[in-house]
Amino acid sequence: MNQDVLLQRGFYTIVALAGLGAMGAGLSSWGPAGLAFALFAFLTLAGALVCIWERSVVRSAFALMATFTGVAGFFALLGADFLAMAQILIYVGGILALILFGVMLTPPDMGERKLTRIGWATAIIGGGFAFVAVRVGGKVGSWAASPDELPAMETKARDIGIAFLHPEQYVVAFELAAYLLTVALVAAVYIARRRTGDFQLQEGQMEERA
Repeated sequence: MNQDVLLQRGFYTIVALAGLGAMGAGLSSWGPAGLAFALFAFLTLAGALVCIWERSVVRSAFALMATFTGVAGFFALLGADFLAMAQILIYVGGILALILFGVMLTPPDMGERKLTRIGWATAIIGGGFAFVAVRVGGKVGSWAASPDELPAMETKARDIGIAFLHPEQYVVAFELAAYLLTVALVAAVYIARRRTGDFQLQEGQMEERA
């Protein structure tokens, strides 16, 4: 069996077992709230890992969508309903679509996403995060506020919506941002479009590798 296939199966097995273990620990320790937190944490972290590990652009996009959804879930657990919906609408509906357009219109480089290269990069980055977590983890407790010190949760979605659409507040900036994103999308399509010379260059590279 191909080495890349074995690496992929081993990676997904480890990710699935870690997710099941995290959700089981959250459910047994804190009940449904712990299960929800573990699920969103699993979606965020596992989606980020799969996004950089997968060689398929479509699977990477779905993994990135899982990461954005997990972050939206964290906002929902904190009672920030507007931020949760903005996370879904803006990042999943807008930013992810822009990334897909940019990637799909760019000539692929098959040597860029070798699993061994991605594995080494993941290990180095994971080691750096682990080092920072060990150094900072002992001080997090002193920074955290007690539940009694936190203000009562209340929604601001209606006030923010009115502010965005009110002619004397943010409606002009909101519309300008929409135009800017549209111009950026059109410019990305124009810059990344494939020309005849690109296909000839790819055919020459394939012949050299053969």
